[in-house]
Amino acid sequence: MRKRIASLVLGRLVIALITAIIVSFVVFFATALLPGDTASILLGQAATPEAVEGLRKAMHLDDPAIFRFLRWILGLLQGDLGTSYANNMPVARLIGGRLVNTLKLAGLTAIISVPLALTLGITAAMLRGTLYDRSVTIATIGIVSVPEFMIATLAVLLFAVYLQWLPAVSFTNEIKSLYDFARTYTMPVVTLTVGVSAQMIRMSRAAVVETLSTPYVEMALLKGASRPRLVLRHALPNALGPIVNAVALSLSYLLGGVIIVETIFNYPGIAKLMVDAVATRDLPLIQTCTIIFCLGYLALITTADIIAILSNPRLR
Repeated sequence: MRKRIASLVLGRLVIALITAIIVSFVVFFATALLPGDTASILLGQAATPEAVEGLRKAMHLDDPAIFRFLRWILGLLQGDLGTSYANNMPVARLIGGRLVNTLKLAGLTAIISVPLALTLGITAAMLRGTLYDRSVTIATIGIVSVPEFMIATLAVLLFAVYLQWLPAVSFTNEIKSLYDFARTYTMPVVTLTVGVSAQMIRMSRAAVVETLSTPYVEMALLKGASRPRLVLRHALPNALGPIVNAVALSLSYLLGGVIIVETIFNYPGIAKLMVDAVATRDLPLIQTCTIIFCLGYLALITTADIIAILSNPRLR
């Protein structure tokens, strides 16, 4: 049985590796298809055709795409993320501080959203059919129907424009106290938490409800098990795999929401850096930021799959 579990885990890791290779291929060639010429954008409209052609050759932009792709992959494997076209600085140096800011924003959101969503989802499943369950379900469906940019815009209008409680822009370099920290991160974190929690509540509730309808749980109910014991002792251990998948999928949505939130609140994270790089067609910076988001998503999904395998009582 241990060999069976080990083979399943190894299979997931192999699939993740193959997916990462395919994703890197797609990311490189998708960014290469962006409209506009990098050399012309960098030199400006007054540049002569000779200067544009010379810069293109110096940056190896006239090499075949497959050669540029292989050069980029080999650089990534060696820890060389390349040099930014627009800033003429190592991409690793540009991303370093920005990545920390993005991880800080995502971490704060996860710390708040995961316990909140699991509590609401599990209690709604325990009290299925009650007014509490219907209220939670209606609220989550309503929130899921609203995109992140709308939630962020409403938050700015309410808390920054009308109430003037919080700043509309998040400047992390102005944080000097806990009060400044709260003012800077409240609106971005709340915006992301609302969107991520709604998905997680629905998926965790569905996982627990499905487990509660299984024969062994019904048998425990017939034997006189209380509702809390029924959920915590019998249902949750067997619903752990689906719940972990729900958490991983919801947190993967966080990666997309970060791009929108960082742009709206002008938060100095890696997503805002990537959006700015698209305007200047800074391909090395765009490719590195994109691959970081893709690998983050892949890591979440792979980790959830492995936890689901290890937590499956039938495999154990």
